Amino acid sequence: MSRLNNQKLETLVINNYNNIRLRLLFTPFLLLSVIVIVLLQQGAFSVEGYVEIQKDLFFYLNSKLSELSSLQFNLTQLGNPLIILPFLTVFIVYAPKLWGALFTTTIISAVISFLLKEIFDVPRPAEILDNEFFVIIGRVHTGFSSLPSGHSITTFTVITLLLFAFMPKEFKSKILWTVFILVVGLFIAFSRVGVGAHFPVDVVIGSTIGYICALTGIVVSNKVSWWNWIKNKKYYTGIIFFLIIWALALLKEIYDKNLLVVYLSLFSIFTTLYLMIKIHVQKQH
Repeated sequence: MSRLNNQKLETLVINNYNNIRLRLLFTPFLLLSVIVIVLLQQGAFSVEGYVEIQKDLFFYLNSKLSELSSLQFNLTQLGNPLIILPFLTVFIVYAPKLWGALFTTTIISAVISFLLKEIFDVPRPAEILDNEFFVIIGRVHTGFSSLPSGHSITTFTVITLLLFAFMPKEFKSKILWTVFILVVGLFIAFSRVGVGAHFPVDVVIGSTIGYICALTGIVVSNKVSWWNWIKNKKYYTGIIFFLIIWALALLKEIYDKNLLVVYLSLFSIFTTLYLMIKIHVQKQH
């Protein structure tokens, strides 16, 4: 990619992010309000009621999605920041503005996810339901951290950042891009039901919160200059070192799980390392 094209990509992201307005938060907050109203109407504001109202839907979705067990297990890994974020590392070179927003958003989403899990204290499916009645793929998730789904928050944080970063100008293209990116996000998020780790409402709420966190993070990053250093090539040495450590962590994931998605994540890291090392060497000369 030429330097001119690099600048165009960065400019596209900057311009798109500058067009973000907080009124876009109206729809996700409306959705959360509707969910709360429905839960109240159904008497599902207790742990028992919350589980009971969606138990049958959970069993149904889990049975259908788990038929593609390998796909579900690969998809669900993308809710892990360690695995999904390497796919974005190339934008450190080509669109560092995206990473500025990502850093801000990650802080916001991590804090909100932790607080909400502590507040709601909802048991995981495997903690409260008979494990013989549904499929568990991979690790058995127990404990009381089901609501909201952290993987769904991470997924929709990243999905939303990409959605608005590369939003086309033409109306039909906007619709197609939005539908495509949201469908991909939902496929990834609902893999949490497929592997038996979360209830459906956990995923919907987590996805909505991820969307809200991303929009908030974009708006905040537009007003601060904390992450401007990312585009400064003098910091490439430190970033390269960090990416090497990250690659080693992914190699451990490959050793533990041997999943295609982790290989692809590692390949993304290597691609970024190649580009950054090439730029760093050229700078030295």
